[in-house]
Amino acid sequence: MSTSKTVLFSARRIFSQRLRQIRQNKGLSQEELADLAGLHRTYIGSVERCERNISIDNMERLAKALDVDITDLLKETIE
Repeated sequence: MSTSKTVLFSARRIFSQRLRQIRQNKGLSQEELADLAGLHRTYIGSVERCERNISIDNMERLAKALDVDITDLLKETIE
């Protein structure tokens, strides 16, 4: 696997894990988050399972729905 593909997969993995972690910490179900973001519940699930190459627009929608900065969804740990 090339380095660029590894970096992309790593960013996707980090995003999916952070999305789930933040959502759960806020006590939201996938369905509740989907409603807040204007997305479908199955889409949220597939993002959290790292099955989707999510667009920046949808990353922003999810960050706003979670009331976090978009960069928080790309950090491996909370500062």
